[in-house]
Amino acid sequence: MITKADKNEVRKKRHARVRSKLSGTESRPRLNVFRSNKHIYAQLIDDVNGVTLASASTLDKDVSVESSSNVDAAVKVGELVAKRAVEKGIKSVVFDRGGYLYHGRIQALADAARENGLEF
Repeated sequence: MITKADKNEVRKKRHARVRSKLSGTESRPRLNVFRSNKHIYAQLIDDVNGVTLASASTLDKDVSVESSSNVDAAVKVGELVAKRAVEKGIKSVVFDRGGYLYHGRIQALADAARENGLEF
């Protein structure tokens, strides 16, 4: 009997493959993105010490958008996480798309982060 794997299981397997090849350090943290149906989250993670250096999401009070699940919201989150990273002296990051395809909200967040001072 063949069972159909759900989308999130497949994404997690894809993410595990990507994560086996990249990791963040204190000088060059990993910019991790998580996308849900309603919100989008971004974190700068130092994998060596196991700490989150900065984060932003559509749940933050600083992000004011009508809908938290569209490209405009992702752009705001990208700008905010880049601003918080630059304040902490972080310029260069490793982008971790979290197993998602690089288009739509993920691409919008990445482009906004690049425009606001992050290099990857």
